[in-house]
Formats: sequence, C-alpha cells, structure tokens
Amino acid sequence: MSDAKVCLSSERIPPAVGPYSQAVRCGNMLFCSGIIGVDPETGGVVEGGIQAQTRRVLDNLSMLLEDCGTNLSNVLKTTVFLKHMDDFKQLNATYAEYFTENAPARSTCEVGKLPLDVLVEIEAIAVIDE
Repeated sequence: MSDAKVCLSSERIPPAVGPYSQAVRCGNMLFCSGIIGVDPETGGVVEGGIQAQTRRVLDNLSMLLEDCGTNLSNVLKTTVFLKHMDDFKQLNATYAEYFTENAPARSTCEVGKLPLDVLVEIEAIAVIDE
C-alpha cells in the first residue's frame, strides 16, 4: 500500500458523532479517532459507570481495529480522556483486562465534557502488519 491517506470505518460500531473518520490509514499506520461507550445494538450510551463504559469503548475499538486489518496487540499509543480523574483507578482495572502484555504507551487527562456526556473516550494509534 502507498503512503496515501485512506479513511476507514467499521459497520460493527456506532458511526462517528461528527464530521470525522473513525480511522485513517497511512502506510502501515492506523490512527483511530476517539471512541466512546455507545452500544452498537441500541445506539445509546452504556449504563453502569466508568468500568462499563471503558469496556464498551475497548470492545468498540477492538472491532474497529479488526475491521481495519489489525488488533489491540498492535496498538502503539492510546490517549484516554476522562470526565473525572477520580475514575482513574477503575479505568485502569478494566483497561488492564484488554492490554495484558506489552501495553501501549498512554496519556490520560481529565476533560470538562465529552461527546454525549460520556465518562471516557479513548483514541489509539496502531500498526498494521503487512
């Protein structure tokens, strides 16, 4: 594949909530937009607090990565946006279930508000094995 930018998406996860691509591939790099805890079946934000939303975010991210030709083990970097930094410990507990070995680099920051008033949003950069 050339280094041309290719916009990608997954039919298995909710569509973007704005005018942006779910993911963009350039060469063997994949840049995933922020994913939030929206249930693909209902189209609504999952209930149950930070751990339920984190689980849904990472499930959605996993499906997006798979549909773009890679997976969670190839994630190099994530950025986590939290509505409340007090949720950091619970976020980490759930996050560790998905990234069990060789976890990616990560930044986490507290933000004032997130789309659809969710508690967490995660974006990722991954490599695609050729």
